[in-house]
This record gives sequence, structure tokens and C-alpha cells, in this order.
Amino acid sequence: MSSRYPTTVGFSLETLARRGGHDGPHKDGWGVAYFEDHDVFLLRESSPAAESGLVRFMEKHGPPSNLVISHIRQATQGENALRNTQPFQRELGGRAHVFAHNGNMPGIRDKRSLESHRFAPVGDTDSEFAFCCLLERLAKPWDLATGKPPSVESRLEIVADFAAQFRSLGAFNFVYSDGDTLFVHAHRRTQNDGDVRPPGLHLLERSCNEQAVDLSKSGVIMAPVAQELVLVASVPLTDEPWEPIGEGEVIALTRGTVWARMPQVPATKINAQ
Repeated sequence: MSSRYPTTVGFSLETLARRGGHDGPHKDGWGVAYFEDHDVFLLRESSPAAESGLVRFMEKHGPPSNLVISHIRQATQGENALRNTQPFQRELGGRAHVFAHNGNMPGIRDKRSLESHRFAPVGDTDSEFAFCCLLERLAKPWDLATGKPPSVESRLEIVADFAAQFRSLGAFNFVYSDGDTLFVHAHRRTQNDGDVRPPGLHLLERSCNEQAVDLSKSGVIMAPVAQELVLVASVPLTDEPWEPIGEGEVIALTRGTVWARMPQVPATKINAQ
């Protein structure tokens, strides 16, 4: 979620139980990150969301935020452990950076390499390895930034080039934020019929002039407040007309609005940043 004004976002234990370990396969952990300025309040558990007392607590006591990233895990790489539970967090440029991935990229370490040890995985997942590779590419502009983030244009270009390189390894839907901008990349995902194809993510925009989004049936509870917001999810959370995001498209979201969209671009050689 990206919103203009901070709002509270809770999670329904009853509904998460269906997706996070009982009726659904995503039983291998869960996590949520609430941004506040340059920092983030991050909670993760390697146990199923369906069995979590912490989920019940956060449903009522989650902090207000204008940027929230959440993930429910179905393990494809790495054992069921906290170190492999998303979202992942690292520091760059004096800010918390957070990343979550849906998909599977087998053999990623054989086909891609870390250019330095500044960012190293703690766990064993393809997701965290990819996150470290992304931060390496973003390190130079952030190191050169003086008191404010690099331009959204420069960051979007790096994220889009990175996505083009890595999606050739397998399904690669991800959300990433530096606390200033939320970057979204849609690719392919396993659909209900078992086929892996687009869309990988869906998007819903709402403004203060429109009726508030009712997400209660999907397991998300949002405080009613007139504002602008954008929601992104693997599958639509309501019966409203969510927009399927195009395969390979990268979107930059800031303060509840779509700041820029970059359609799929062909993979190019990434120069060392």
C-alpha cells in the first residue's frame, strides 16, 4: 500500500488463516513492514499466519503508515526459518530498504553473482539474493545523494533494468521500497489452473473523491480516511475492477499516486553502478 496520508492497516486472522496455512499453501511464514520516514517497523515469523497471535495483535494495534509491504510465504527455496522469511530489510543511504518477492528463480547463484560483499544474504532464498543484487546496483546513486533520495527517474531506470535481467531466471514479481518510493515489478505467477503466466500482480487506485475501499472480506482492515492510495496485490482483494499489471512492467508509486510506469523493456547489459 502507498497512501498520501498515514493510515492503519490491520490483518484479519480469520481470513489470513485461509491464505496463510489452512485452506491455502502459504504456511511457511509471514511478515509486514510499516515505514515511518527513513525507518521501518518490521515484523516476521516463520510460523503460519493462521496460527499467529502476533497477527491477531497487529490487527488491532498496527501503527499508522503511508507505505506498507506484507508477504505470506510459500517456500520454494530455503528451509522454513526466520532468516528466509520476507520481507527482507537492509540499510542504504541512511534509510531502511525493504523487498518482497513472489516467484521462483532456480539456479540464481549459478547465473548471477554478487559484485561485492557490502550486501550479503543472511538466508538461503533466491529472493534475498536478488535483493542484495538490486542494492548493489542502487548503491552508487545513493552514496552520492546529499540529504535527499536520488531522482525517481534514476532509481526507476535501475530497477527496470535489474528486473529485465533477472526475470529471465524465473517468475519474478516483486515490491521494493526505500521509504520514499514504492517500486513494483509484475511478471508471471502460478494461476489457479496451475499454469504459470501473467498477470503476476494487480493494482487498484483510489482517491479522496471515491468511495473508500472495503477490504474486510480479504483480510485487510484499513482506517477510514479521505485520501489517495494505491494497493498492489498478487490477486485482487475485492470484487472491484483491479487492473492486471502488464508482464514486465515496472511502476513507481509515491504518496498514494502512480508517479511513473515503464512498460517491459528488453534486458540490457547492466554496467557496474
